Amino acid sequence: MLSGMDGYYKKSNELNVYSLMAQLSTKTFFAISLQILIFILVLEIDDLTYKGKVSLIAFLFAMVYWITTKIPAGFVAMAAIVCIILMRAADEELLYQALAQEVVWLMIGAFIIGEAVKNSGLGDRLCQFIMNKANKKGNLLFALAQILLVSAFFIPSTSGRAALSLPIVRQISKGFHIEEKRALAIIVPVVILMSTSATLIGAGSHLIGVALLESTTNQSISYVQWLVWGVPFTLIVTLSTYLIAKWLLWPKSTEEEEVHSYSVDHTTRSKKPMDEKEKRALTLIAVLTLGWMTQGLHGYDIGFVTIMGALLFMAPSYGVISWGQGIKSVSWHLIVFVAAATAMGNVLVDTGVVEWMEGEMISVLHLFENAPEWVIIFVILLVTVTSHLYIHSHTTRAVIFIPSLIVFSETMGFSPSAVVFLSLVGMNYCLTFPVSSKALLIYYEEDELSFDAEKLFKLSFVLMLPYILLMMIFYFTYWKWTGMHL
Repeated sequence: MLSGMDGYYKKSNELNVYSLMAQLSTKTFFAISLQILIFILVLEIDDLTYKGKVSLIAFLFAMVYWITTKIPAGFVAMAAIVCIILMRAADEELLYQALAQEVVWLMIGAFIIGEAVKNSGLGDRLCQFIMNKANKKGNLLFALAQILLVSAFFIPSTSGRAALSLPIVRQISKGFHIEEKRALAIIVPVVILMSTSATLIGAGSHLIGVALLESTTNQSISYVQWLVWGVPFTLIVTLSTYLIAKWLLWPKSTEEEEVHSYSVDHTTRSKKPMDEKEKRALTLIAVLTLGWMTQGLHGYDIGFVTIMGALLFMAPSYGVISWGQGIKSVSWHLIVFVAAATAMGNVLVDTGVVEWMEGEMISVLHLFENAPEWVIIFVILLVTVTSHLYIHSHTTRAVIFIPSLIVFSETMGFSPSAVVFLSLVGMNYCLTFPVSSKALLIYYEEDELSFDAEKLFKLSFVLMLPYILLMMIFYFTYWKWTGMHL
């Protein structure tokens, strides 16, 4: 009988191994086939130079590996950069200058500030405040989404909001199951990204787009006007996204579970007055937020302001944390990945790939010269919403597309301000891949709160068309009623 049982288990194990091998071989076959197809199609593009073709192939291959494999995203991005250099499509400076970008230093500073907020006790106080309002997991998730939405009015960087929220989310999720943590790791950055359209300072791309509008036309979009147009749309799209993401990702059986992630010391903190360390941290956060919001007045980049704030948080005697604590808090593997991925986006610009893509899309827009208004709106939104698939940087998308769209709008007799606003809000949709947004990357590369890239892709697939349709509904109703006309 024992020998029969042994034979049964052996056969069962063999079936499992064969099943796994078949699954792996199918996935591998798909990935290899896709890469061969990409290679052939790119080679057939006559308008691209050798450097452009190499850069585009390396970028698309990296996308395939990010989606279909478990290879660390940073390794893939760095390997793609090295391959581009080896193939003589770029100089070695591409690698060396990767760490010299503003977003890299912004994220370093944001990680340090996040650690200081956590260490000061403010993070625990905020966590307990949220838990006092909602002691069940489902309610807690909604309360967290509300706070993330409000933060868009004060912190003008999606990556900054993500980095500052990370220690708080990490603390809240201590009592969560692994599936809940992975869902939370997607929902939090997605809510951050969807809330970006609420205000003019919600993203640097907004400021760049409006500045380009002012410099090339006699039109502009004021801070108040953006609030009038942006807030209602953002409230609805953020709430809708939250509900859909929760429905797709969150385990239904645990929604009503009580949250037990705090010790007695944590639960009593919210009842005590702030100590000196918390007051100091709160003061520094207020100063930092003021520096972010007044960037147009003092002229210093948001990344530089963030590093200044990080130094203040680590200052001897007055600071909240030490230099060593701050440096250790930085997710260096994420920093390397962001640097390499952003450099890859830059080389696409330098080699003319993005200019080629831009030309192809603008020529498509001109095909609809005599089309109905709703068709033109749909095509503009389709172009801008999908632009994150090949241009990672939010800022780069604005710099590349907005001037062309302004010229297009004036040629067609449209309102440049309406086209710029619609385009910038369309570009705020960047959910498809982890590399599509720094906010997503921060959680994707986090050890405790990572998520599956495939689930993010599925969520984006579900949300993309509703996002476009909701913008169209707003345009033909509320936005037209408040003075926006094409």
